[in-house]
Amino acid sequence: MNARPAPAAIHLSGAEQNNALAASTQRKASLRLLPVIGVGYGLAYIDRVNISFASLQMNRDLHFSATTYSIGAGLFFIGYALCEVPSNLMMLRYGARKWLTRIMLTWGLLAMAMMFVRTSLQFDVLRLLLGIAEAGFFPGVVFYLTLWFPGSARARAVSRFYIALPLASVVMGSLAGWLLGLGGKFGLSGWQWLFLLEGLPAALFSIVIFKTLPDGPKDVDWLTAEEKAWLAAQLKIDSAEAHLGHGASVLQALLSPKVWLIGTYFLCALTVSYAYSFSAPAILQGVTGWSVTEVGWLIAAFGIAAALGMILNASHSDRTRERKLHCIVPCLVMGIAYACAGLASARWVVVISLAIGFIAFNSMLAPALAVPQQFLAGRAAAAGLAAMNTITMFSGFIGPLWMGIMKDATGSYKTGLVGLLLPSLAAAWIMLLLMRSLRAPRT
Repeated sequence: MNARPAPAAIHLSGAEQNNALAASTQRKASLRLLPVIGVGYGLAYIDRVNISFASLQMNRDLHFSATTYSIGAGLFFIGYALCEVPSNLMMLRYGARKWLTRIMLTWGLLAMAMMFVRTSLQFDVLRLLLGIAEAGFFPGVVFYLTLWFPGSARARAVSRFYIALPLASVVMGSLAGWLLGLGGKFGLSGWQWLFLLEGLPAALFSIVIFKTLPDGPKDVDWLTAEEKAWLAAQLKIDSAEAHLGHGASVLQALLSPKVWLIGTYFLCALTVSYAYSFSAPAILQGVTGWSVTEVGWLIAAFGIAAALGMILNASHSDRTRERKLHCIVPCLVMGIAYACAGLASARWVVVISLAIGFIAFNSMLAPALAVPQQFLAGRAAAAGLAAMNTITMFSGFIGPLWMGIMKDATGSYKTGLVGLLLPSLAAAWIMLLLMRSLRAPRT
C-alpha cells in the first residue's frame, strides 16, 4: 500500500512575506514606543500651555495685563527656538533615551517652579528657562520615529503619538476646575496647585523614558533579525529618494529652501493655534459666562473631537499617499472658522466656530509632519527637523502676543480672532509652493 503524500507546504510569495514583515515590525514598534512617546509629549504640552487656565486666577492675583501675560507665555518659545538645533544634535551624540530623559526631568522641575512666581520678571525668566529645558523634545521625537517607521507609514505613526496634543486638552480641561479650586489649601493659590500637580508627572515620567525607550532598532530584542533587515531596507529606500539623504551635511539641511518653506508653513499654522490656545479659557468663559469647571469640560470635548479628526485625516492621507490637500484644506477651514468666531455675535455660533478651528488645526498636523520626511533623511533629518522647528517655535511668541495686544487695545478677543485668517491663508499657500518644489526634478 502506497503511503499518503504529505500535504503541500504553504509558501508565501515575496510580496506576502514583505507585507507580513511590514505589519509585524510596525505593530511591535507602535505598541512598544508610541504610548511612551505620546504620554511624554502630552505632559510637555500640558506644561507648555497650562498657564492659559492658571491665568484666570494668576493674572488677577499678580496684577498682570493681557499683554504682560502674553509676553511671558511667548518667551517659552524664544528659549525653545534658540536651543532647538543644538538640542537635536546633542541627542544624536548621547542617544534618544538619555537626552529625552534629561529634557523631561528638567522641564518637569521648572514647570513646578512656576508656582513660586510673584513678579512679571520672574514669570518671564521661568518661561524662558522652561522653553530652553524642553527644546528639542518634539523634533527629537519626530526624528526618532524616522528610525522606526518607513515614509509610507509615518503620518499614522505621528498621529498616534501626536494625538496626545488634543488629548492633553481633555486632561487640562477636566482637571482645571478642580486644581484651581484647591486654592487656600496649605496657603497656596489654585494656580500654584495647578503648576505643582501638572509639573510633577513630567519629572516622574523621565524615569519611564530612561527605562523603556531604546536608542534605535539595533538595541532591541523584540524585533527579529528579519524584521530589522526589512526595516533597514525600507529606510535605505527612503533615504535614496530623499532630496537630502544620509550623505547630506548638517549645513546643507540648515540652508535648504525646502526646510525653510516647511518651517514657515508651521510658523503660520501654529501662530493661529497658539493665539487661540493661550487665550481659549478666557475667550470661552467670556462667551458662555460659564464657570472654570464648565469651560474646562467644553475644552475637553473640543479635544476629543480634535483627536478623532487627527486620526481620520492621517489615516486617509497615508492610505491615499496624498499630503497636499490633507494640509491645505484644514488650514483654510481653520482660518475661516476663527474669523467667523470673531465676527459672530450668537454665542453658539462662536463656540462651534472655535471648535471647528481647533479640530481643523489638529487634523492637518500628522500629514504635514510627514512632508519633511519626503526630502530629509539621516543626520540631515535631525538637523533639518530641528531647524524647521526653530522657525516654527517663534509662532508661540507671535500668536499669544497678537491676542494680548488686541485684547488690551479693543477690550475683546474678536479682532484678534479675525486676524488669524491671514496666517491660515499664508500657510495654505506655502504648502502649495512646497509641494510643487518637491515635484520638480532634482538638479
